[in-house]
Amino acid sequence: MSETSVKTTLRDSAAMRWIALLLLALGMFCAYIFMDILSPIKDLMESTRGWDSKAFGTMEGAETFLNVFVFFLIFAGIILDKMGVRFTAVLSGAVMLLGGFIKYYAISESFMGSGLESWFTNNLNWHTGIGFVDDVLPFYQNMPASAKLAALGFMIFGCGCEMAGITVSRGIVKWFKGRETALAMGSEMALARLGVATCMIFSPYFAKLGGQINVSRSVAFGVVLLCIALIMFITYFFMDKKLDSQTGEAEEVDEPFKVKDIGKILSSLGFWLVALLCVLYYSAIFPFQKYAVNMLQCNLTLTEPAAGSFWAGEAVTIVQYIIMLIVAVCAFSSNFIKGNKGLKLGLMAAAIVALIIYCVMGFKRGTAETIFAVFPLLAVAITPILGNYVDHKGKAASMLLIGSILLVFCHLTFAFILPLFKGSAVGGTIVAYVTILVLGASFSLVPAALWPSVPKLVDEKIIGSAYALIFWIQNIGLWLFPILIGNVLTSTNAPGTPPDQLNYTWALVMLACLGVAAMLIGLYLKVVDRKRHLGLEEPNIKA
Repeated sequence: MSETSVKTTLRDSAAMRWIALLLLALGMFCAYIFMDILSPIKDLMESTRGWDSKAFGTMEGAETFLNVFVFFLIFAGIILDKMGVRFTAVLSGAVMLLGGFIKYYAISESFMGSGLESWFTNNLNWHTGIGFVDDVLPFYQNMPASAKLAALGFMIFGCGCEMAGITVSRGIVKWFKGRETALAMGSEMALARLGVATCMIFSPYFAKLGGQINVSRSVAFGVVLLCIALIMFITYFFMDKKLDSQTGEAEEVDEPFKVKDIGKILSSLGFWLVALLCVLYYSAIFPFQKYAVNMLQCNLTLTEPAAGSFWAGEAVTIVQYIIMLIVAVCAFSSNFIKGNKGLKLGLMAAAIVALIIYCVMGFKRGTAETIFAVFPLLAVAITPILGNYVDHKGKAASMLLIGSILLVFCHLTFAFILPLFKGSAVGGTIVAYVTILVLGASFSLVPAALWPSVPKLVDEKIIGSAYALIFWIQNIGLWLFPILIGNVLTSTNAPGTPPDQLNYTWALVMLACLGVAAMLIGLYLKVVDRKRHLGLEEPNIKA
């Protein structure tokens, strides 16, 4: 075939590829915002809706309940295999939106005093009489009706979000295979993580807008973003359909999950070690995010700015968010500057200066949510560096170990060192910022090393099944530990303790113990890798 007869498709255009990625990434960005939409306003949920820590944790843990116990995660993979990327993307967006609407209604004033509230008050009061079992059920006796319905909506949202996650990954592979796949996936992950910071900044902003507390506005903001996510996925639907009409190819599919594959996967010691490290590590990160703002409120001396000042106004939120975007864009972009050292250093310097300005603004505003919002910024900056290092230098097992050690250090610092600075606004804020940024670095080390390691541990033909099983195991922790944190807070604090005066010590110690367990598994993984030559310390790209 002559060179001129080769058919050009949307996929051959760099602009079209990156537009497709942007549509998918924006969808996940919106989903990540809704995922933690109530995390920065936990204290307001208690004061306005009567949710104590147990109710809050049970509702947050409900997100992955159906994925774990009804195996929807597996069903999502089957739907993706059978129906393809574009159908599953739109379906996931619709499911997330449905769950989001239910959660919004549960928290809205319209639900209060309704017949539906009475029904939820009198029903779903699950009780087995077995203490531990009752503590981890998705509903329990005397759980606020609004928390029950919100949990139900969050379950549905969680199904759609997990489906969207695996669909976006498949879509990126489809559009970027043989091209900038790693860069595309890293960019999508970076944008999704910015969703966490966006949530931390804007959820309290909308809840307190106009000087009137209304938590339903925050959730409404999240629902609007889920509408945007659905629009992004629908737009992607037509782009993807056009691509298939140009190529005439059926959609690429991975090996579908097969029950018979489980035996092969579970016989791999390396797989078990990586899967256990995954669930332990992520259980100490994502559930912590849901309580981090409240933990800072309880351990920092936050000085409210004078009424009527710039720092107390609403405009400062927008300004600070713009500065945060400058940090993220400059830091992320600096990783891809080749042959222009001056520009690279300039971008890095701009990111550092903007980060310092952001941190000062967070201190001046005296709000815990804007302090914790720096969490994903260092991860956005160094994730490409770490991914490139693993590709070319290896040391994945060592990075897993270092990430786990940093996790333990951070949670113990929050538990025992940060409270020592109570009363020192500047000292406590500095400790908090440094610890949060180090935690963000840890959150880059582990994912960058973990996910590329799995193909080295199982046969290529069952890699899809291996990932599905790891995600399922991970979801167990993401279901269980938000609930456990809430129960620990309830049992270690006196009834009626104000939400900004809770003692988080034992909850943080529990999370640190997860890090210790992950660290021990990381050490053992290095030993197994050396003895069995799994290749975890070797580079992904061979010279």
